[in-house]
Amino acid sequence: MTDTTFADLGLADTLLRALETSGYQHPTPIQAQAIPEVLKGGDLLAAAQTGTGKTAGFTLPILQRLSTSDAPQAGNGRPRCLVLTPTRELAAQVHESVKTYGRNLKMRSMTIFGGVNMNPQIKALRDRMDIVVATPGRLLDHANQKTIDLSGVEILVLDEADRMLDMGFIRDIKKLIAMMPKNRQNLMFSATFSDEIRKLANGLLNNPAEIDIAPRNTTAEGVKQSVHLVETSQKRELLSHLIRTNKWEQVLVFTRTKHGANRLAEKLSKDGVRSEAIHGNKSQAARTKALKQFKSGQVPVLVATDIAARGLDIDQLPQVVNFELPNVPEDYVHRIGRTGRAGSDGAALSLVDGEEIKLLKGIERLIQRPIDRIETEGFATPKPAANDGNGNRRGGPGGKPGGGARSGAPRNGRGGKPGGGRGGNGRPSANGNRAARSR
Repeated sequence: MTDTTFADLGLADTLLRALETSGYQHPTPIQAQAIPEVLKGGDLLAAAQTGTGKTAGFTLPILQRLSTSDAPQAGNGRPRCLVLTPTRELAAQVHESVKTYGRNLKMRSMTIFGGVNMNPQIKALRDRMDIVVATPGRLLDHANQKTIDLSGVEILVLDEADRMLDMGFIRDIKKLIAMMPKNRQNLMFSATFSDEIRKLANGLLNNPAEIDIAPRNTTAEGVKQSVHLVETSQKRELLSHLIRTNKWEQVLVFTRTKHGANRLAEKLSKDGVRSEAIHGNKSQAARTKALKQFKSGQVPVLVATDIAARGLDIDQLPQVVNFELPNVPEDYVHRIGRTGRAGSDGAALSLVDGEEIKLLKGIERLIQRPIDRIETEGFATPKPAANDGNGNRRGGPGGKPGGGARSGAPRNGRGGKPGGGRGGNGRPSANGNRAARSR
């Protein structure tokens, strides 16, 4: 945080009143740099850690630009601003920010994503709509059915652009961009400036301003990270013990697979710890209900797959637990980024068995720091899985290939991330777009 106020950034009184009502006075670093750039009307490429407040960094200036522009009002089904996000949860989060900050403006906005009936969305699009926040797959369905007209888009935002590339949305995005006018403002926000992001930016952005708030793959300073080495068979018992002993009232727990999330939530509930699971196979209604109960405190534990790693925004979330480490080290950064948001403190605990030691070392290399080891009396420390010298683990019958994939995990190179779409080589598979669009 800085001594700069939102008023110093040139925001209109209507937006400042909304910010004051929400209890915000000082912008985060990404907001302090992004808001003036977006207000100028030029293109922007911005990288910032998850949880730094970048959503307000583009929604606030966009609301101001649209409300003060001399451009004609948006027609029916013809939005002036389009925000593309990788997941339904993130789309809902961005839309909530639009409504919160635009409460004093006469702006009409809506979300478009899959997993729900299209008819209410089609009906809403018959009215004037200024801002649409959407996932690429469902938006392309609307565009193909001529229920939305993208020819009036003045501002395009790609939020979590690296995540959308990772999920195989690039083909859908290019199709959507071809339907928009060339003369528009483009804003791209990403957690990293990877080579793939640079390539996408070069083909989309016109002489953009560039903001890089945090080094690539760093974790927030306010998050206390720790590792508990424990046998696989004791993980669930240890988690229940820690939740009860520490009196944790709000815990986000990550598993690798959808089935694993369901199973863990059921077992924790049997232990007397009320839990719900959220993942790509759940209906949107079930996901929304589980998240609402978790945020309100009705359900203290939410068990999630990586679909939630960037799509959940929970104020002051105190605790994240990695019940299983992700197969891709970067996903660890996004998972623990759910806590310690916007400068607050948080804690991230990882339960690591012998076969996950290699994954743990990969994460520590990525974040360039060791993670503290802790112990709890009564819970055994596992031995690292043996290696036969050929890259094959000998940790159990029919030894699994080296690389940390756990028994029962889908062999897709990504530990069963919802939506599939990636093969073992880390590249989008032939059906990656269609699978990802199931979100």
